[in-house]
Amino acid sequence: MRNLTARWPLGLCDKNCADFTVRLGFVLFILVFFDVFVSYTLQELPAMWRAPFEFVTGFGLAEWALIPCLVALVLSFGGRFLAPAGLWRRASVQLLQLSSFIFLAIGATGLLTNLLKRLIGRARPLEFAHTGVFNFHAVFNEWNFQSFPSGHTTTAMATAFVVGFVAPRFFKLTLLIALTTGISRVVIGMHYPTDIVAGFVIGTLGAYLVRNIYAHHDVLFFENADGTIIFKGVPDLALACRKALSALWRIAPMRRTGRP
Repeated sequence: MRNLTARWPLGLCDKNCADFTVRLGFVLFILVFFDVFVSYTLQELPAMWRAPFEFVTGFGLAEWALIPCLVALVLSFGGRFLAPAGLWRRASVQLLQLSSFIFLAIGATGLLTNLLKRLIGRARPLEFAHTGVFNFHAVFNEWNFQSFPSGHTTTAMATAFVVGFVAPRFFKLTLLIALTTGISRVVIGMHYPTDIVAGFVIGTLGAYLVRNIYAHHDVLFFENADGTIIFKGVPDLALACRKALSALWRIAPMRRTGRP
């Protein structure tokens, strides 16, 4: 996963999808035998150790990323037609491309996870005493039967890779936050380890898939002859932001002193 320019992560390629799926299924099968032990061991951690996980679990919420992206989408779509020709219009187009990429990479993977949670209907750990680890209420279920896969983990992992694609210097930090978010879901008793692993995989592959689609259409990313995919950058958007901040910086002292 360190090579963020690869077409797919985890050694996955177009020719070994079936083998990858079998290996993933085998890993999940093995982990099932440790689900209850690991889940309840982490839940029994002292309160002082649980507190940081209870805080960081909120990073798995999609709203904090999707709402700003939606606002940026609306503004950039309008700016594409209303902004004066030149730098500001090009910046609007790049903002539209960037915000749509982030919105789809995080939102689409989250939507897929929510659909799977409802279709599978696995009982959460809090139901273990009543139903056991292998109880399922498929399709028609409440939140306590929507354990597999973990939505928070999916969102956190997709976010980490989105950041890695467009700002690689921050990837290690966001990946650490994503991994901690996934573990936190077990610590607070909302998911089993297998739910977390599935969330990691869906979030990762979903982000890669959306990026590959954008690269295929030569939007934001381009694909080299060797198959690696590179972020083009958003130079016009960056320049427009610098110009806007510079203008605000000049205006602010004038307002404070009352000078024209």
